[in-house]
Amino acid sequence: MTEKARKQTESPAQDADPLIDVRGLGMSFPVRNSASLPWETPPVVRAVNNVSMAIRANEIFGLAGESGCGKSTVARLVMGLIDPTEGEIRFRSRPIQDYSASEIRPRVQMVFQDPYTSLNPRRTIGRIVGDPLIIHTGMNASQRRERVMQVLNRVGLADYHYDRYPHEFSGGQRQRIAIARALILDPEFLVLDEPTSALDVSVQAVILNMILELQAEMQLGCLFITHDLNLMRFLAHRTGVMYLGQMVEVGPTQDLFDDPLHPYTRALIDATPQPDPDRVNAQVPLEGEIPSNINRPTGCAFASRCPVRIDGTCERVEPELKPVGSRLVACHLHHPAEAST
Repeated sequence: MTEKARKQTESPAQDADPLIDVRGLGMSFPVRNSASLPWETPPVVRAVNNVSMAIRANEIFGLAGESGCGKSTVARLVMGLIDPTEGEIRFRSRPIQDYSASEIRPRVQMVFQDPYTSLNPRRTIGRIVGDPLIIHTGMNASQRRERVMQVLNRVGLADYHYDRYPHEFSGGQRQRIAIARALILDPEFLVLDEPTSALDVSVQAVILNMILELQAEMQLGCLFITHDLNLMRFLAHRTGVMYLGQMVEVGPTQDLFDDPLHPYTRALIDATPQPDPDRVNAQVPLEGEIPSNINRPTGCAFASRCPVRIDGTCERVEPELKPVGSRLVACHLHHPAEAST
């Protein structure tokens, strides 16, 4: 991605440096199976390929795409839970690996997808939410208890929940606990990896409204990951769409929904149910299967499924993510000069 294109992944409404600046991020995982010999070089899964984005304070950046496209891998890379094979992640203009764990953990936090497995069943809620205070602050026991109760109240839980265990709570309450744990140290940046996918629809609405209120109140920068575009439209200021580990379209969320430029973005939006009986969907048929991340095709990764591909070009030349109006799009339909080369 060119420097001009990379800058356009940043929000044009703000001039401050981004909280999180991701540049050319790539992640490959070696694959070994029973047929692999010890001296052979194992094949690799290219989970993330040249992903760039910049997220500022008080902004929600949405990351959308089908299951397996690399969204959760990007989240773990941003959190520093795994190290990238390529690219760079900066927090407040400084490489994230230059921070010690004690410096970065209070400032960057994550809410995981499944509230049923992300909470330790052997610990009380007070301990689960309050343990970061033991590690990162000098608070005594009474101060920690007071702080935990403040945060529990902030996410809609009561003081008497402090001594209970995770199995005594519903899924929505468990996700509130997970959010309380992430907010206990007043972070600057929050990664939300499909935080409502395991919840009932009615509970989802409550949790999402709570996330919006807390984000605005604390002026958090957020990376919100989901495959549900209705949630993305409701929450995100800007949205990036991923396909097979790559960004194919990035831009203001409303612009992206009003006029999707990439055929994959249009197909995702057309496939999203809408509560409008009079709405007529102009369905874009997708052919074939998702290509393998081990044997990636040449040219455009979406070419084998694209209903408007340019024969002889899309299969041969990989499109770059380039500016088109307020957005970035990786498609030969919008870059004819590139397609002809």
